[in-house]
This record gives sequence, C-alpha cells and structure tokens, in this order.
Amino acid sequence: MPGTLVCFHAHPDDETIATGGVIAQAAAAGRRVVLVLATRGELGEVPDGFLSPGETLTERRVAELARAADILGVSRVEFLGYHDSGMAGLPTNDEPGSFWAADVEEAAARLAEILKEEDASVLTVYDDNGGYGHPDHIQVHRVGIRAAELAGTPRVYETTMNRDAIARMVRENRDLMADSGLEVPDGAADPDDVQIGVPEEIITTSVDVREFADKKRAALVEHASEVSESSFFLAMPPEVFREAFGTEWFIRRGAPSDLREDSLFDDA
Repeated sequence: MPGTLVCFHAHPDDETIATGGVIAQAAAAGRRVVLVLATRGELGEVPDGFLSPGETLTERRVAELARAADILGVSRVEFLGYHDSGMAGLPTNDEPGSFWAADVEEAAARLAEILKEEDASVLTVYDDNGGYGHPDHIQVHRVGIRAAELAGTPRVYETTMNRDAIARMVRENRDLMADSGLEVPDGAADPDDVQIGVPEEIITTSVDVREFADKKRAALVEHASEVSESSFFLAMPPEVFREAFGTEWFIRRGAPSDLREDSLFDDA
C-alpha cells in the first residue's frame, strides 16, 4: 500500500500519546512510518534512584523511544538535534540550542530533507497552540508547516485533542474516576472549562484506532521515565483506556472547514 507517514513530535512519549494509534494502523496496513523528534526530552523529571548508575535521562528516554517505536511499527527514527526547552516561561526556553530558540527556517530545512528523502505523503504536526501551550509543541507546528512547504509534502495534519469529547468523557466517567482514584490532568479536570485541545467543530479528521489501543498502551508503558504506572494514562483499566484514547483527532490543513473524514490516507 503506497504512502509514507512522517510524524513530527517534540519529545519522546508524545508520539505515542498523540499519534500512536495512527502509526500502528499505518504500519499494519503496510505503509512506511517515519518518526522525527525535535528533542530527546532532556528536561524530564524522574525520582532519585530511577536511573541506573552513570545513566543519563537522555539515554533512558532515547532507549524508551526505540522500544516504543518498535512496538508501534515505526521504520525509521530521527532527531533534529535540538534541546528540550522546558515548560512555558522557564529560562531554558531561551537557552542556545533549545528548540524554542531555534531559527524556524533552519529547523524546517532539517525536517524538509527527511520529508524529501522519504517522499512523504502525509506529515503530522501539532495545532497552533501545541495542544496545551508547550513551547516545543508550538514550535513543532511552526517548523513542521514550513518544512512541508519546502519539501512539497502534499498533506499535512495538525494533531490535536477534541475539547468537547474530553468534557463528555469526564462527565460520563466522573464517578468511575473518583472511585478508582484517577486524577485527571490539569486543563481537563473541569468538564465545563477544558483548557486543552480545540472545539470539536474545527476538527476535520477523527481516526478510530481502538483496534490498536493495546499496542498504543504497550508503547506508552515503555516510556516509564515520563509515564508512570500510576499516571492518568496507565492507571485506568485497559478497556477504559481503549475508549479514552481510541480516537485520534486532527485538523487537515487547507481543507474545507466542513470536511469530515476518518483516515489520513484516501486509500485506507
């Protein structure tokens, strides 16, 4: 089946949370999938004693990514070579070498080379707020859009979160989450004021990836330095995870606002 999918992300584990389902789906259909990371997630935080003696967090996150990518069926993993910028407002945002401080044209040229090498049919980036405002995610949007222009990549999708669907899920499962002790991440805890993602009405593409939820969850388990067993993602039962993360949402750039589709590829 023709068509190469390139997924561009900010840090290891982002690829699984946002696009793990479509990656596994594309790979299962025989498509080539390439994963590009802007950074190696150097500024993640782990408890004392988590890393082995002499091991760096960077080494751990790269190894975790390799295992997760293998589970999902990724054919190639590349890093653009920038450093993790940290959360919004931190001094690390502006340090030399950080992705947030990178020249967009220069970074886009690096990504465009990969897109050209792979003759990419589809590129995924983030929406213009990076889903929840993380500087590196916003920069992925800017760099990715420009890279697609330079490479002539025909189809670009902004991965996002469905704000209205999240609100519905929290309302419908409030008692279950309370009984199980699940803590909903900031920005989604109040169903009347969800701060992440975008309104449902501007989402063009909703991909049902429930068939690949087990792979997505298994890949997420590999990112133990960032996603613990007690995290919101992994503390929920597998059947709840399947429903909560079994749809991945996108905005197709340049498409009519009333477009509604269920795949990133026309021949799916």
